[in-house]
Amino acid sequence: MQVLITGATRGIGRSLAQRYTAQGAKVIATARNLDGQDAGDGIEWHGLDVSTPASVTELAAALAGRPIDLLICNAGVALDKGQRLEDGYDAALWAQTFAVNVTGVFLTVQALLPNLKAAQGGKVAILSSQMASQSQAPGGTYIYRASKAAALNLGRNLAADLAASGLAVGIYHPGWVRTDMGGAGADIDVGTSVAGLMARFDVLSPATTGEFVDYTGKTLPF
Repeated sequence: MQVLITGATRGIGRSLAQRYTAQGAKVIATARNLDGQDAGDGIEWHGLDVSTPASVTELAAALAGRPIDLLICNAGVALDKGQRLEDGYDAALWAQTFAVNVTGVFLTVQALLPNLKAAQGGKVAILSSQMASQSQAPGGTYIYRASKAAALNLGRNLAADLAASGLAVGIYHPGWVRTDMGGAGADIDVGTSVAGLMARFDVLSPATTGEFVDYTGKTLPF
């Protein structure tokens, strides 16, 4: 099994890479900055900035002809913490966030479609958030919420378009996790989230493509 994980230097991405490697999978992990990444950890590291089309193209060229059984779109940013409706959320934050959380996901999936099809039953896992739900909208964190809602919409449409190719796409809420992004006061640790996510990825199939679930398997509202 060959797994590719974007944004794998820390948190959920790093733990996923380590666990899949421990299980015997061939793991390709990406990072914007490869400094400090150990080539002896059993993980194949590649530089990738998902917000830069040329970087995505370079990765696809480096991996040409190699089947990818599972693509995990984990790279993401949350840049609008602490912003105020009255004077915050400037246009640059919107552009930067969508470039990573939405456009970056699309470009990565698009570029690696030949690899996923070569796997004959490839899967795409998009890490979104329950904050993407439009039926649960408590306000605030506008940019992050909107970007994750867009990632959910993207995943649902990819699932529809790729079904004929036998590819399955799932969209997942990893839980509120104690990472640099989630903060120390979050609900669960990284290990709990990752174990649950891996179980969800295992059962993703053409029959469940387009699913929006959390790390426990609970179906979430759109």
